[in-house]
Amino acid sequence: MKVMNTAQILDYVSKKYSSKSALFFQGKSITYCQLAEHVARWANVLKSLGVQKATKVGIYLPNCPQYVYGYLACFSLGAVVVPLDYQFKEDELISCLDHSESRFLIAKSRGDVSLDKIQAAVESLDKVALVDEDSSGEHQISLNKLIESASTNLPHVDIDPREPSLILYTSGTTGKPKGVLLNYRHLEGSPKAMEHFVDLTDQDVKLCAIPFSHIGGFVYIQNCILFGISLVLMDRFNPIEFLRNIQEYKVTCFHIVPAMYTALLSLKNLEKFDLSSLRWVVVFGAPSSPGILERFHQYCPNAQLLNGWGMTETCPPNTVTPMGSHKIESVGKVSPLCEIKIFDEQDHELSVGQVGEIVIRGWVVMDGYYKDPETTKSLMSNGWFHTGDLGNFDQDGYLYIVGRKKEMIKVAGQIVYAPEVEAAFYKHEDILEAAVIGISDAMRGEAVKAFIVLKSESKLTAEDFRYFAKEHLANFKVPQVIEIRDSLPKNRTGKIDKESLRQTVTVN
Repeated sequence: MKVMNTAQILDYVSKKYSSKSALFFQGKSITYCQLAEHVARWANVLKSLGVQKATKVGIYLPNCPQYVYGYLACFSLGAVVVPLDYQFKEDELISCLDHSESRFLIAKSRGDVSLDKIQAAVESLDKVALVDEDSSGEHQISLNKLIESASTNLPHVDIDPREPSLILYTSGTTGKPKGVLLNYRHLEGSPKAMEHFVDLTDQDVKLCAIPFSHIGGFVYIQNCILFGISLVLMDRFNPIEFLRNIQEYKVTCFHIVPAMYTALLSLKNLEKFDLSSLRWVVVFGAPSSPGILERFHQYCPNAQLLNGWGMTETCPPNTVTPMGSHKIESVGKVSPLCEIKIFDEQDHELSVGQVGEIVIRGWVVMDGYYKDPETTKSLMSNGWFHTGDLGNFDQDGYLYIVGRKKEMIKVAGQIVYAPEVEAAFYKHEDILEAAVIGISDAMRGEAVKAFIVLKSESKLTAEDFRYFAKEHLANFKVPQVIEIRDSLPKNRTGKIDKESLRQTVTVN
């Protein structure tokens, strides 16, 4: 794979794979030739509207082909893309658009979001371009008619790899926004890591149900144009539709978060779907029990199980289980694009087996948090980015994640890692989901509390699961409190939202 600029990539793939399907969406196919033409039209329209190098362009759409066109058109012009989750409401959108100083917004209307109000509240925002609808506001533009008559020749722009390409907002945008700033060289990070870790070819079909506003979703777009794969898009994750897409399009690989695997495993008719086309499947985004993957593997025995780790700030994946390895309890080995070490609280490197904070350095690490030098400085020390994740290496160089720093629970001076307790619960066949947090305890400082969701047919009680935990965990790790719930809150990428759970404990 030769990494080129976006215009060169599209020119190359549109000629090599002209009539091949690049995207599938809602039963329709878009060929590579059509993809290149769409991106060119979008780029020319955006250029005519004032988008140029360094212009910050927000994209507020559900997963759809237009999101892909918007990304690639902006990159062709040297602009800075600000991807925004389509679940964001007005306050979150205003916060991110204002903080990023976005001048342009590509959007689809939502009934509960006023684009007029957003435009009035964000001083930097000059224009709002609407997709698949007519404009209504004074400074709103309908893109469709402009695109129909635009040129299919991509404009030529020279882009320095050090120039900014993306501002990705991580969770917590209702407070002080935290935007991860990546440059144009960073766009090579994920594809180069994928090239090292897995064997993607132009024969592969990938299925994307991760929002394009998330780095994990954006990686799918890069896979598409750089490896010549066919990409099946879902506007949102739906377990049954996900399985139907695998079966219909003969999907060969995908990466999703643990909660999505749990949702798939909760379906009663999972065994009715033909998943034999899958070559490999990846779990990423959080420490997870290998039991989840192993259970899913029963339904796709031809697939290689892979575990991976990385952050928005570090152009993931940064570690992945090597192909052929069966150590899925580990998140794998380190990419050649970066260095990873384990540090103690004094920034001293720890030896094999010792648990400490995972730190990473290399060109794949972000330029910083946009307009937030204090936070950037607090997490960078002597070139090492402090991830906040805790883990350790084994003798063979495999990395293991034990949790986030804030998931470390101190029970009477003894350390409990929340994911370890969760992994123990996942061994029980009646448990669908588990989440563990620390709660205040007058006697011991902190105590362990578990939230669990049971399979629908289970009649077991919290006390039954406490006895089960005692069979698998030291006494101080056994949850003092077990709360059975019908469901657990999720954030926008499908991870269990532990902050919401902590707030319920505080309220109670």
